[in-house]
Amino acid sequence: MTSLPTLMLISGSLRGASTNSAVVRTLAELVAGRARAVTYEGMGDLPHFNPDDDTDPLPAEVVRLRTLIAAADAILICTPEYAGDLPGSFKNLLDWTVGGVEITDKRVGWINASVAPTGAAGAHAALRTVLGYTGAHVVDAAAAHVPVPRDAIDPGSGLVTDLPVRDALGGVVSTLLEAEPA
Repeated sequence: MTSLPTLMLISGSLRGASTNSAVVRTLAELVAGRARAVTYEGMGDLPHFNPDDDTDPLPAEVVRLRTLIAAADAILICTPEYAGDLPGSFKNLLDWTVGGVEITDKRVGWINASVAPTGAAGAHAALRTVLGYTGAHVVDAAAAHVPVPRDAIDPGSGLVTDLPVRDALGGVVSTLLEAEPA
């Protein structure tokens, strides 16, 4: 029996009613039976990145983050854009991955859920740049713009329920899971 791959899911938003977090919850549901979804929810607990602190013993939440990354077969991110760039808390998370080797050669993709006219292009260009510094294996076909309007999310469940949007999200996650490792 073959074990299921582990897919780490990360929302780049701390906002409770975040569209990006709704996408991450939906992705966890969509991969059931095809992958083991692990959602990282400790971004708000990470200390501010300081290179002086990127030594043993690492802060506990950094150890947890890096352990989850190391155990993942692939990582899928959904992050908003804030002021034309990555949100500070999410950039902080990424900064903690630069000093470790856990993300090196790890398959990574992202979903840009923005419905804004610019499509959050600044944040996703910055994400590609930072992931390049970490040595992550960006799967270009799994770095996709899938606009998710607020009315595509069921307020009760917090999941994306619009079928064409769900199909598009499922396509991105399938592409990432089926991509060849680096």
